[in-house]
Amino acid sequence: MKKIRDLFSTSNKPHTLDSPYVIAEIGVNHEGNMDLAKRLIDEAQEGGADAVKFQTYKAETIASVNSPAYWDTTKEPTPNQFQLFKKYDKFWKTEFEQLKTYCTCAGIEFISTPFDVESAMFLNDLMEVFKISSSDITNRPFIELIGSFGKPIILSTGASFLYEIEEAVAWIERSGVPLALLHCILNYPTDDANANLAMITDLRLKFPRHIIGYSDHTLPKDMKTLEIAALLGAVILEKHFTHDKTLPGNDHYHAMDKSDLKLFRGNLSRVAKLLGSDRKHPLPSEEPARQNARRSLVAATEIPAGKTIEQSDLTWKRPASGVSPRLLSDIVGKKARRTIVSDEIITWCTLEE
Repeated sequence: MKKIRDLFSTSNKPHTLDSPYVIAEIGVNHEGNMDLAKRLIDEAQEGGADAVKFQTYKAETIASVNSPAYWDTTKEPTPNQFQLFKKYDKFWKTEFEQLKTYCTCAGIEFISTPFDVESAMFLNDLMEVFKISSSDITNRPFIELIGSFGKPIILSTGASFLYEIEEAVAWIERSGVPLALLHCILNYPTDDANANLAMITDLRLKFPRHIIGYSDHTLPKDMKTLEIAALLGAVILEKHFTHDKTLPGNDHYHAMDKSDLKLFRGNLSRVAKLLGSDRKHPLPSEEPARQNARRSLVAATEIPAGKTIEQSDLTWKRPASGVSPRLLSDIVGKKARRTIVSDEIITWCTLEE
């Protein structure tokens, strides 16, 4: 099982495209049902995720009773954050301990995003890495609390100005823990026109000492969004995960399922093969072309023995078994050792020293 802590310990080493760390964001798509939560863990593992991630909160500590919705209310009609969170805040310490144990048995890493101090405290015993939501990027006391645990932090950067990211990074850096920044657009769902995957490149330039990844809220479609993110250098990929994308409400409608995840893994493996090495050199498979598709200098007409060769005596034709045309200036002015018949390939043996 790939461990995310190992990813941070090798952050300065190049990664291969076909092995980004994929987090299946179950969130609260379990809807408070333990059997469903376990099914989602199993399906994420089967699809090829490296980790599953939940969300740990209580409605009373995450939102005031009058917090307005910021999601697509045609998909999730609940008009109020408090009301929505109240539907899905039944899992707490005991339930997450069970899920942690189940993930270990399933061979997949357990992560959950805490949204308050109490959940952060008990999740600290269950996780090797903390995830901080985009919504908490300006929550300095909470970020500093999590930094005090001494564990790597993954921070989403949705809806943030650069200066806000820089501030949060400074708070985390003072704690001395490794950091990953995830490009994210905080729309549910995110239109393709708003995905702005090129921001991954900007984060890599602005924060070269930290791991850069991507948290995706676009509709899964053909999973090209995650492929492109990986091509742009995203080392961690996170996307909501469900067992049924047709279910109403919450995060089902913009989530991937295990089939999407398998499609992504397969496509990315092929893309990685297509990219291959970043060091330009001829491949062994190209050797026949090097020998037969390249050209040699060839006698354009018969060249008598002893004649001083002029450029007009020569042309260039395939194969490359003779003197290369790049040495034309070295050949002009030499004498023919013997008669060179028309269309004969020029070799060093046909020339006088």
